[in-house]
This record gives sequence, structure tokens and C-alpha cells, in this order.
Amino acid sequence: MSEPNFISNSPIAIIGLGLMGGSLGLALRDHCRSLLGCDIDPVALDAAHQLNTFSKLSSDPARILPEAEVVILATPIDVILDLLKRLPEIHLGSPIVLDLGSTKTDVVQAMENLPSRFDPLGGHPMCGKEVTGIENAEMDLFQGAAFAFTPLERTSEAARSVAEQLAIRIGAHPLWIDPKTHDKWSAATSHLPYLVASALAGSTPAEAKPLASSGLRSTTRVASTPASIMLHVLATNQENILDQLDKFKHLLDHFEGLLSAGDYDALRTALDESAQKRRELTASEEDE
Repeated sequence: MSEPNFISNSPIAIIGLGLMGGSLGLALRDHCRSLLGCDIDPVALDAAHQLNTFSKLSSDPARILPEAEVVILATPIDVILDLLKRLPEIHLGSPIVLDLGSTKTDVVQAMENLPSRFDPLGGHPMCGKEVTGIENAEMDLFQGAAFAFTPLERTSEAARSVAEQLAIRIGAHPLWIDPKTHDKWSAATSHLPYLVASALAGSTPAEAKPLASSGLRSTTRVASTPASIMLHVLATNQENILDQLDKFKHLLDHFEGLLSAGDYDALRTALDESAQKRRELTASEEDE
């Protein structure tokens, strides 16, 4: 078991200084022995330097990773998978390895291939924004959010303890879950909403812009997320997303059928049921 102040006493490396990595750096600033940052984008590195958050910055993981006792991969999914292949050549020690990717099954499988000296576990903070980049980073981004952790069988109690310390330190609450369940649930709560928002934005006629107000903005907000990021998320959770799409289309067809038939009593009941479901899904523990 790691000591209770492991985070405070450890050098931590964050690879990927976008919205998530930058926000994590801000949240951990002054709370660890040293904070190391890496990104191949010189603009991101310059922005990170301006934030005065990191003890050391580099575009080359090999220049900073060997110093880290905790390595956090905060890049897009495809880059995380590539980094996991390269990690044994870059870090010759025995670090804890955590990722922040939006899908977990493929990542955890890749972590299984790391040499036994590594102590890996998957992670996914359930927060974010539709905009990217370290310039949009917020110290309080993780406050009150669930931080999903998907351990491997080989994940040590020490790594689990560090993960919990990390989540609590940044204001999140740990949620332990297996990767397949995580991906199934995320398909419904995150990945399908992105596709639905994109479809709604794409199907809204341009001439309706004068009436595009808060309702359209709120329901299509996540459609602004760059497709370059979401494509790898969709590809690594394809089966679950297709299953959720099928369920969504079935319910939408049901609404269409009731509206076409003019069965407004049944439509009202169906809509009230969905409203109640939303209240149940979004209620906090304090509300229950």
C-alpha cells in the first residue's frame, strides 16, 4: 500500500497537454514533488510554460518520463495506444501508469502487454468541455466529477491507493468499474449523445438561424467536439455505440409513430416517462 501522501512526494509526468492534461496540471500544481509535462505541439508547450504549472516541459517523452514515478497519458486514444507500446523503451523503471482515455477496453488490453515492472490501470475522468486545448484548461474541471478507474488483475493495491489519492486531490470521486462495463455505459452517456447532437446540428436548416437559441445551443453543444478526437473514441467502442444507436432509433420511431397517429395521450405518457428517466439519471446523491 502506498503512503497516504504519495502524490505529494512523487514526481508526476503528464503526457498530452490539451484540455484534460492541462487541467490536471493546474489541479495538481503545488501538490506533488515535481510536475513534468510533455506534448509534441510547440504551441501547447508554450502555453503550458506561460501557466507556470510544470517543473519541466519537453516535446520528447524520453526526456522527462525516466524521472516520473507516476505517468499519466492524457492524449487521444490512438496516441495512448501507441505510447503504451513505446513506454518500455522510454522508461526503464517501475512507474504507475494511468491513462485518461474515453474508452477503456482496448487501452486495458494494451496495458496487459507492458512488462511486469509497470503498474498500470485505466482511468477516465467523467468531465470535459466541447472545446479542446490547454488554453481552455480549468483547475476546477474535475471538481465533483466521477473519476472512473478500470484496474487490471495485476494492478497493485499501491496503484489503487495512488489513483484514489489523485482523484480526491483534484476534487473528483473515485468510481471503480471494469472496462467493458465502462465502455457500455459511456456509449449511452457520452458517445451516443455526441452522435445525436451532431445529427441534430446537421439536420437543422440554415435558414432557421434567427430562432436558434438556448435550446438548440444546449442540445447540440457537444457536436462542437472535434471529429479528429471523437473518431478514435467511436472506433474503439463501435459495438456498444451501435447497440445504443439501435435503442435510440427504436424509441425515436415510437415517438414518430404516436405523433403520426395523433395519439397525443400516449405521446404525453412516453414523453413524461423520458422526463422522469432524465431526473433519475441526473439526480445527485444529495437529491436522492
